[in-house]
Amino acid sequence: MKKLINDPENVVDEMLDGMVSAYPDQLRRLDGTNVLVRNDAPVDDKVGIVSGGGSGHEPTHAGYLGDGMLDGAAAGEVFTSPTADEINEMIQACDAGEGVLCVVKNYEGDVMNFDTAAEMAAMEDVDVEQVVVNDDVAVEDSTYTSGRRGVCGTIFVHKVAGAAAERGEDLDEVRRVAEKAVDNVGTMGMALTSCVTPEKGEPTFDLGDDEIELGIGIHGEPGVERTDMMDADEIAAALTTAVLEDVEPEGEVATIVNGMGGTPLSELFIVNRAVQDLLEDEGIETWNTWVGEYMTSLEMAGCSVTVLDLDDELKGLLSDSANTPAFKV
Repeated sequence: MKKLINDPENVVDEMLDGMVSAYPDQLRRLDGTNVLVRNDAPVDDKVGIVSGGGSGHEPTHAGYLGDGMLDGAAAGEVFTSPTADEINEMIQACDAGEGVLCVVKNYEGDVMNFDTAAEMAAMEDVDVEQVVVNDDVAVEDSTYTSGRRGVCGTIFVHKVAGAAAERGEDLDEVRRVAEKAVDNVGTMGMALTSCVTPEKGEPTFDLGDDEIELGIGIHGEPGVERTDMMDADEIAAALTTAVLEDVEPEGEVATIVNGMGGTPLSELFIVNRAVQDLLEDEGIETWNTWVGEYMTSLEMAGCSVTVLDLDDELKGLLSDSANTPAFKV
């Protein structure tokens, strides 16, 4: 498979340097690590918000560094958790004395290493809290998780927690609103094709030209059903219906139609059209929607649909300004 890389072993290192070169006024790299932080971290009088995980899901996570969202992002190797030592360095670098909230996607390696890092930071008198995002409604357990996977709904958690921290809320309050977002968000994804990891150089799973996988994970984990190709409206209906059955929204919603890395924006807009029509048919009002690449799986073709049930508090936090490479309000 053809890729725009040099040595597969240097993909993450070179990618991070390239990100800093693209956004030198917003990002900096901690020496000797795969950690990027806001250029002004730690920010005085503000709770630090950090996240991280395996690379290959860009712009997640470093694309959300900046005003109103994350203060730090730790990058593991492709589809591999960052180390506890590097997560601890990130926590230390983002603590201005008000404590740090870690937003962790529910994968066993991420959870274990963030737990260890939080213990290490606590030994240095840093107040650390965590929330674990488990928004994938497709499967209860998978190759990488005990319980549901954390996927694109994580972006809403970054935004809500980041806004609360920017307002000057304390660590307990920032965690509360982050947990509120976790409790009210659901996501389901699908794949048209596999992805190819740089070191392996071949598809991570086999999918026929006339097949799709519903409910697949962002590392290529199996979904709930492999079926014949369907049209965009049918795919949108399958994903959105499953999410609505889980979230059971009672008010307005915010939605994300997310590309998995290899899907043209034109196709994502077609899916969004179907998602919004379905929501309207169900009597559900969309307060705002985002369409684009927010949490990918290398060059996998496919999409996911995320729905966040809203109240006035969550709408206010989503409305607050944010200025990051991948998300602006």
